Amino acid sequence: MTTPTIAVTGATGNIGGAVARGLAGAGIAQTLVVRDAGRAPRLEQARVAEAVYGDREATLRALAGCRLLLMVSAAEAPDRLAQHEAFVDAAAEAGVEHIVYTSFVGAAPDAIFTLARDHWATEQRIRDSGMAFTILRDSFYLDFVPELVGDDGVIRGPAGDGRMAAVARADVAAVATAVLQDPKASAGQTYDLTGPAAFSLAEAADTITRLTGRTVTFHDETLDEAYESRQRWNPEPWQADAWVSTYTSIASGELERVSPDVERITGRPPLSLEQLLG
Repeated sequence: MTTPTIAVTGATGNIGGAVARGLAGAGIAQTLVVRDAGRAPRLEQARVAEAVYGDREATLRALAGCRLLLMVSAAEAPDRLAQHEAFVDAAAEAGVEHIVYTSFVGAAPDAIFTLARDHWATEQRIRDSGMAFTILRDSFYLDFVPELVGDDGVIRGPAGDGRMAAVARADVAAVATAVLQDPKASAGQTYDLTGPAAFSLAEAADTITRLTGRTVTFHDETLDEAYESRQRWNPEPWQADAWVSTYTSIASGELERVSPDVERITGRPPLSLEQLLG
């Protein structure tokens, strides 16, 4: 087959996989850039290429002939920023003209959520690359909220009364799919992708209780309690900081803004926690 001009990374995961299926459903040819070709989805008009973000040569081969790229952020790792920067550089070298990147709401060098700092630095690398770009700044994933509940039915973290406008993965994928089908309309744009309303973790616990029948509560930990309660997983310091700052970023109010961008781009309102659980 002729090399597709659109490339999608992370096609074995939630966001990239949903985007790949959406493009296939629209009859659009694409290159699926994956770590393991054996796990890639079987889709019509899809070329599969293996590459990891830190491998320049593999990336150059995978992106040969591609002009438009969806870059789904890499899995959390101490060297994730270095992986991102190497991939962005290789994408530009391969001839990619427009990159769409999944970042994070509030990305900044001094963001309270520590991983948002890496997203900010990745955005800067993209802006400096010479490629056209579209930045999709996702809030925390709505799908992850029920997973915050411990085996004892308690959500624990130093979030206080802070609120977040969490967004469903399906809505992020829908936005990315739309952008890839009309990239010129979003060139140079940064979109904040949020849910339809902001809620506290106490309110989330009440919603989960009401819709699932399982009693769930929220316990507002102190910082010391938060670090101590996560030691059972023996995290590295950077990982513990990321986990705890998930909650402190909520407490700070950084994530409470509700954005109209999902509906503006997809034509439909984003999913709420009630709809996701229902």
